[in-house]
Amino acid sequence: MTRPLFVHLVPQLFDPEQVQGGVVVILDILRASTTIIHALENGAQGVIPVADVEQARVVASRLTPEQVLLGGERDGLLIPGFDLDNNPLAYTRDVVAGKQIVFTTTNGTAALERAKAARQILIGAFVNLSAVVDKVYATTGPVHLVCAGTRGKVTLEDALCAGGIAWKLLEKDQQELFDRTDDQLQLVLDSYRNRTKDSATFRRAMRSSFGGRNCVRLGFDLQIDRAATFDLFKSVPSFDATTGIITI
Repeated sequence: MTRPLFVHLVPQLFDPEQVQGGVVVILDILRASTTIIHALENGAQGVIPVADVEQARVVASRLTPEQVLLGGERDGLLIPGFDLDNNPLAYTRDVVAGKQIVFTTTNGTAALERAKAARQILIGAFVNLSAVVDKVYATTGPVHLVCAGTRGKVTLEDALCAGGIAWKLLEKDQQELFDRTDDQLQLVLDSYRNRTKDSATFRRAMRSSFGGRNCVRLGFDLQIDRAATFDLFKSVPSFDATTGIITI
């Protein structure tokens, strides 16, 4: 029996019940997924994703002040009163080690919320792409690559990462265990093949994408470069829907 392999170009394209019992990979490349991975790799105890700003403040108020940081953004910018924005380069070891980070973003945390019925929820990005592939390949059941998008619109950077994960999964799949017929899967595979032919083409694609243009407008060029770096890390964060915490 083949394993279903689905791509969802925005979270609104699947019903929450559709992912029940499956493995979900959340992809918000610019920048929530990339930032969460950096935070945990640099020693954060956990990341607590929440849907809105006020909820973030309430959750943080219940934790020991010395052990919590508020992180996230709205429309790409630091939220007033928060400790950190959504810049992965700001989540350094000296800032986040030993801390719980209550985290809210425009798109990534909403995608997580929609996928809560899944059996397993992983956080993926270019910075841990190969580790995600290995982790997913070792699981069983349907796989859903969920692109966070931007306010309900498709973003090329998320689609490219979905294409990269799918491409490498299918390369490993010598026994053809995965069903390859999903149309959104075919779209991201074609996009990945055409836009990662060389580093210059990939760099242009990342900057010309919806999220990339937003980052360029805000002066976040270095963050795009970091988000577009393959395999910086070997860990794959996972979200526990029972505790509401992302850990590695």
